[in-house]
Amino acid sequence: MSEEAGQTALNAQERALVEAAHGAMANAHAPYSRFAVGAALLLSDGTVLTGSNFENASYGLSLCAETVAIAAANAQGRLRDIAAIAVTGGAMDDPMGSGEGSPVITPCGRCRQIIKEAQDMSGRRLAILCAAPDGSAVLRLTLDELLPHAFGPANLGIGPT
Repeated sequence: MSEEAGQTALNAQERALVEAAHGAMANAHAPYSRFAVGAALLLSDGTVLTGSNFENASYGLSLCAETVAIAAANAQGRLRDIAAIAVTGGAMDDPMGSGEGSPVITPCGRCRQIIKEAQDMSGRRLAILCAAPDGSAVLRLTLDELLPHAFGPANLGIGPT
């Protein structure tokens, strides 16, 4: 079950992961939506890889932060090493979400499917931390909560490769 908690409920490694995701927001290329998203992956050896959204004028070719981070892990041959992901985001003119009750950011449907693929290839259940941009709230979710009845490699008769 998901758990909503302030930053203090996270362990030090989880706090650092959420902070890395927040830091990645600064690298977002979001001139169209003006909404920056940062993601951070924790690998099994403690390495943290980050990604930020990269928008394109054609919109459909834009890349989400989670996708960028997972692609970076794959490019480094580290897809199977992903243990956790944190994601946060907010308006570029208000990156800390200073409005009361800043919303927790969760992965879009496409990113949920990409996280599913990464989880299946890693062979482990990934921790997914979804944070408000001001750090006031974090949801600790499972992929089953984000993407119930998911389609994945097993549906095609394929195991981790």
